[in-house]
Amino acid sequence: MGYRNWFSASQRHAAGVKGFNDYLAQYGVSGIVPTWQLLRTATSWQRCGQMPFEVPPLSEWPHIVQTLRYIHDYVIPTVGPVEPVSAYRNPVLNSCAGGAPESAHKHYSAVDLVPLQQTTREELMRKLCAVHARRGTDYSVGLGFYAFIRFHVDTTKYRRWGADPNVASCPAIIRPTDVASVALPQQAPANSASAPAATTVPPIIVMPSTSATTTPTIDPLAPTSTPPVVYGPILTSPAASDPQPQQP
Repeated sequence: MGYRNWFSASQRHAAGVKGFNDYLAQYGVSGIVPTWQLLRTATSWQRCGQMPFEVPPLSEWPHIVQTLRYIHDYVIPTVGPVEPVSAYRNPVLNSCAGGAPESAHKHYSAVDLVPLQQTTREELMRKLCAVHARRGTDYSVGLGFYAFIRFHVDTTKYRRWGADPNVASCPAIIRPTDVASVALPQQAPANSASAPAATTVPPIIVMPSTSATTTPTIDPLAPTSTPPVVYGPILTSPAASDPQPQQP
């Protein structure tokens, strides 16, 4: 009902949704998740005096394409169907909602998701971290974990944060330059006096390489008929059974 009310409140909303639907179909990523869920802003929209749904600016649309491809190719096959609960956040909403200063949500590269099949936080981390370690660099994937089973996927750059220190197979991977683009990690609960101390796995801090290539930027003045899409590097020897990032 909330989406229907928002959609019918303005012809501009309806026109924006149609244009966005057509864009997703043009790039072969429609139907991966319901389009209306990709228009959700932030769970704190009401407290922040914003709208629960928003069609992002046209210049930001290319960023969601690669993220949806990764969700289709690896997230859904790994954990089953997922539901987007937060995608684009305008700068005002992102700041009010407590997003990182350079959050990928501001540029529509990020989607926060929850799995629709029953799972535990530990199992979710184990599965997503395994595929992220194996294929995340190909799509320049950022993977973050929040409370319970909510997690974040973007295709801005390869990094990982919010990992539970008790899940040894899923340590955080954060470069010093990434701090402004990730949310704060979840704090591990304090151990009781009678409980054995858990082994803490420290984050892996990767120093930036001087030979790293620069990620292409989106030109907002580029023709909208063939908008540019940012893609991550492709491994020279991928597993034969793995889907590859598609080129436009």
